[in-house]
Amino acid sequence: MKVKEIMEPVIDYLSPEETLKDAVNKMRVARRGEKKVGVKGLIVLDEKGNLVGMVSIKDILKTIIPFYMSYTSLGEFTWDGMLEDMAKKVADKRVSEFMTKDVITIDEDAPLMECADMMVKHNLQRVPVVNKDGKVLGIVYVRDLYYALVKTLLDKEA
Repeated sequence: MKVKEIMEPVIDYLSPEETLKDAVNKMRVARRGEKKVGVKGLIVLDEKGNLVGMVSIKDILKTIIPFYMSYTSLGEFTWDGMLEDMAKKVADKRVSEFMTKDVITIDEDAPLMECADMMVKHNLQRVPVVNKDGKVLGIVYVRDLYYALVKTLLDKEA
C-alpha cells in the first residue's frame, strides 16, 4: 500500500502572515472531509502554495510558555491567571515566528512502511505528502496509519 492511498487531502492550512490567534481558531475548526473536527497541527503554505512550515499544539504552547521559565524560580510567580495573561500577550505573533520550519515530508508513492518508519524515528503525529514537484497533496496522520494497520491485522474495516 502507498502513502497516497491513506492520506487526507489538504483542506485547511495556515499562511506565515496569520497570527497565533488565527492559527488556534483554524486548528479548532479544521475539517477532515466534510466534518469540522479540529486538528492538532496544520501545514503552513506561502502565497505560491509552497510548504514553508508546520504549526502544532506544542509550537503554540512553546510560544505562550517561554522556554526560559523552566530556568527561573517559578515560586516567585503568581500562577493564577498567568497562562491567560501570557496567551494574550502573544496572540498577535505571526505564524512565521513560531512555526516549525524544517518539516519532514514523504513522497506520495512511498510505501506505508517508509511512512511508519519515519513517524516512529522522528516521533511525528502527521507527515505532509508531496508530489514529485514538492507540492503538498495531503497529510498522513498517525491515526490513519494505525487504522490501515488495524484493517490489515483484523482483515476488515477499522
